[in-house]
Amino acid sequence: MVGRKIKIVDTTLRDGEQTAGVVFANQEKIRIAKYLNELGVDQIEVGIPVMGGDEKQAIREICKLGLKSSIMGWNRAAIPDIQESLDCGVDAVAISISTSDIHIKYKLQTTREDVLERMVKAVEFAHKNGVYISVNAEDASRSDMDYLIEFARLAKQAGADRLRFCDTVGILEPFATYDRIKTLIDATGLDIEMHTHNDFGMATANALAGVRAGAEWVGVTIGGLGERAGNAALEEVVMALKHIDGDDLNFKTELFREVAEYVARASGRILHPSKPIVGSNMFAHESGIHGDGVLKNPNTYEVFTPEEVGLQRQIVIGKHSGTHSITAKFREYGIELSGEEANGLLTRVRAVAVNLKRSLFDKELVNLWEDYCREKGD
Repeated sequence: MVGRKIKIVDTTLRDGEQTAGVVFANQEKIRIAKYLNELGVDQIEVGIPVMGGDEKQAIREICKLGLKSSIMGWNRAAIPDIQESLDCGVDAVAISISTSDIHIKYKLQTTREDVLERMVKAVEFAHKNGVYISVNAEDASRSDMDYLIEFARLAKQAGADRLRFCDTVGILEPFATYDRIKTLIDATGLDIEMHTHNDFGMATANALAGVRAGAEWVGVTIGGLGERAGNAALEEVVMALKHIDGDDLNFKTELFREVAEYVARASGRILHPSKPIVGSNMFAHESGIHGDGVLKNPNTYEVFTPEEVGLQRQIVIGKHSGTHSITAKFREYGIELSGEEANGLLTRVRAVAVNLKRSLFDKELVNLWEDYCREKGD
């Protein structure tokens, strides 16, 4: 990892929008592109120009924004597709074709040799037009390694800048990922991008394993949007690289929550409270033991500060709370509880929480305090 610059390519506007039922309005696509640029994304895959219509119009408008991020259009391994991308003004193209035998036989209904020929012609055309080229090996994780190495070598010879290694159906695990990426890099010397899917919940772990093996690009989406179970989430990858691998990509991480909320609304989805990094429960503490620890030193149960990702710490009062948490919560109301009062309230809090099957709101806590005081004649 020393001396390497890991780069992020975000495909929220392409693979993210391919999530079943998700459609971004043109203005939403433009706003998301601006957000990604502000966050610090190196390359934004903005969509599929050959679709034409609103898709092509939005891509053209994004290309005119003068963003610092590189702008990439997605294409099949076909010259007309690439020409549509060039017409939009992108500075990078993704050229995608399947490399697994199951895809070649049943989806493409062709041969390995034809795949190589189509890919090389498309790459040579893009190279002549002076754009950055990512060759996408779709279903790479189920491809024969010898054939994948041949595919990568020919792509490099034709002018490709990198190979997108696609775990298209999310079947890899980190150990196999590491071995395959290291083998591929050792054999070809080509830059590798990890494009991982989350069908088995290992998209982020597989992306990081690929980085450990030498991959220098990671494909992500905001919130992990994407086909089926989604892709590796941008916020997870960036924060894991920073806090687990010690590789700070200098992203504006304090915007993560804001951006995640915007993309969730634009995609018609709920940002789940337990979503890693940006979910509202990330810094919500109810358990008495946890609450006590966090109040004494946040590092006891928090790996990074809530402010780092645009969130706030919450001490939640409910069934599992302890007296320290209740005392701290009432201190927020300007009420300093004695030990006896905290214990008395705790009994009531737990009973109400069990009855309501949830934690308590501020107003409910104040009402319990008022009831407690009346019972004590205060």
